[in-house]
Amino acid sequence: MIMRTLATLGAVLALAACGEKPQNLGGAKQDAAPYSGTGSPFVAQGWKAGDKASWEQQLKTRTQAGQNDYAKTN
Repeated sequence: MIMRTLATLGAVLALAACGEKPQNLGGAKQDAAPYSGTGSPFVAQGWKAGDKASWEQQLKTRTQAGQNDYAKTN
């Protein structure tokens, strides 16, 4: 009798561990455009928050100057 109860309890616990909680956000969250800024004072020099053209120019400059290994070797 005790073995049967322990086996049933073990099976219930094992099956309970297999359950997964739903991972819902609860509502739709809209992100801001990346060029809108975060309000942080630590920004690249020359970039203006909310200006898409300025954002794209900063990305192009950073890619060419800082992440281009061919340009670094010359």
